[in-house]
Amino acid sequence: MEKRYFTIGMAGHIDHGKTSLTKALTNVDTDRLKEEKERQISIELGFAPLYEDDEIQISVIDVPGHERFIRQMIAGVAGIDLVVLVVAADEGVMPQTREHLDILKFLGIKNGVIAITKIDRVDEEFIELVKDDILEELTNTVFEGAPFMLVDSLSKKGIGETKDLIIKTLMEQEMRDAKGAFRLPIDQVFTVKGQGTVVRGTVYEGTVEEGQALKIMPNGLEVRARQIQVHHKQAQKAYAGQRTAINLSNVSKEDLERGDVLVSSEHFIVTRTVDVAIRVVEDLEHLVKQRMPIKLHIGTAEVMGRIVFFDRNEIKEENGEILCQLRLEEEILTKRGDRFILRRPSPQETIGGGWVIDPLGNKYRFGNQTVEDLEKKKVGTPKERIMAALVEGKSLQLNELITRTALDDEALTEQLSDNDFVLYNDKEYTLHSIINSIEEDIFDRLQEFHLTHSMKAGVNKAELLHVLQKKFPKSLLDFVVENGIANEIFKRKEQYVSLKAFVPHVPKSWEKRTENLLMELKKDGLKVRYLKDYFSSAGIPETLEFDLKKFLEDQQLIVQLDEKFAYHGEVFRGAVDKLRSQTGSEFEVGEAKEVLDLSRKYMIPFLERLDANGLTKRVENKRVWK
Repeated sequence: MEKRYFTIGMAGHIDHGKTSLTKALTNVDTDRLKEEKERQISIELGFAPLYEDDEIQISVIDVPGHERFIRQMIAGVAGIDLVVLVVAADEGVMPQTREHLDILKFLGIKNGVIAITKIDRVDEEFIELVKDDILEELTNTVFEGAPFMLVDSLSKKGIGETKDLIIKTLMEQEMRDAKGAFRLPIDQVFTVKGQGTVVRGTVYEGTVEEGQALKIMPNGLEVRARQIQVHHKQAQKAYAGQRTAINLSNVSKEDLERGDVLVSSEHFIVTRTVDVAIRVVEDLEHLVKQRMPIKLHIGTAEVMGRIVFFDRNEIKEENGEILCQLRLEEEILTKRGDRFILRRPSPQETIGGGWVIDPLGNKYRFGNQTVEDLEKKKVGTPKERIMAALVEGKSLQLNELITRTALDDEALTEQLSDNDFVLYNDKEYTLHSIINSIEEDIFDRLQEFHLTHSMKAGVNKAELLHVLQKKFPKSLLDFVVENGIANEIFKRKEQYVSLKAFVPHVPKSWEKRTENLLMELKKDGLKVRYLKDYFSSAGIPETLEFDLKKFLEDQQLIVQLDEKFAYHGEVFRGAVDKLRSQTGSEFEVGEAKEVLDLSRKYMIPFLERLDANGLTKRVENKRVWK
């Protein structure tokens, strides 16, 4: 079974015992800043390993509870798979708890556990009252029906049972997508002496490995993962759902900030205009007005912008989903389905949240027609959902498409008969547009190679596809090459691939000198000088010698006897014909020397070349013609 990775979060009101509970579960104190110790509150996100075995690894984020640190709280919650909602037995549900619940709902967190802490401070009867209070508050939230755990972090009462429940719940949960392109929203940037710049975050999706080339978005900085750590231990790879720190090359700390995103693919979209579906909180204190300034929290980014409605000019109360647009002051990296939170910058409050319908929004007219168009876009036709999945995954099998599109087998099969889709290897689907894109890329690479290496037959196939394998599965690349050969766009000779119309040739600037070399070689017949002397006297530089020699051999213009000597192709073939016509089915070295009038210096390499070319076979002291 493939190992799975999860990150859970502690959420709740300030001083309700999140950090103490994290410490009791993990034996790690996540309050690491001096200011946090002094004020006894969490300011930054704290992380700790909770559990690991052969099947599963679980990390914990301790999320700040204080209202001033809501940005860090959102950054932490955005990457988690399960939330432990911490409520102190002696206080019950508090304002921050309610705000955290709203945020969790808008971010689409679906799994939760309720931990009632500090139970040693109250009697059992009071705990039952707290439970009733919590149940009432949690109606219509993600935590409705979630299990309760009674714990005391100091005495460790209930800690073991809570840990077991978390593990059991996650064992039954699907992990994040580890097969898509790698994406890590950065929530911490720092430097390590002697190592350089390090970023930390929760892997949203995909996998990253040591040495991999990556990009920092939205600014497009190219970096490399020099080293990967998971909970202070070096790792070769990090997977979706894992908390990880990555030491990056080619970048300084000053070039990065929380909110940047580390990615492996160029297919993620950078944008400032986003079509969205939002819901607002139930108890809005102030009107949300058309084009009002908002603060968008998405991934770990916090960006100012304005909200644009197409069917209203304000919101006071609204139970349903509103289709609208966010126009931002800075670029963000996002894709369809990403969750976000909206807050009012002043006075500060959570307005609502939602998900991205289309990261590449346009300017639309005010009116119901735009809302209807957004509704169609939101739902997405089955074909559009399949195409979106293939644009991201490049090549997917039927079961993978079912998972990614939420369509059943029958609906998928019906759509996949469309001409936009291609089935190859009898089991994998891709898009014609992807095939065309890869084909164009290979064409351009071969064309460039032929211009600079005109004497070579082509590019080694493995070398040609090596760079592309970072973006596309090898099975798809192999199919595109074979398809290109079948359609006479490419051709292959042994392991070398070239353009169909390409013919290897000597560069124009060296044609005359090459002709002179061949003339000299032919003129000297069977009693040649060292091959190197011919190159030198023809004025051909050493840097060109290897490639030219290989080209002349491939074209059978010369035949190399050994490392020192070579014959002109016509001279060699003439000597073979003469020897064959003047000997029987077999001959000895002496006979050959007499026929060709050659000394031992040339004779032995010549006969060994006959053997190597499969023209003769040595049997004791004789050669037998084949």
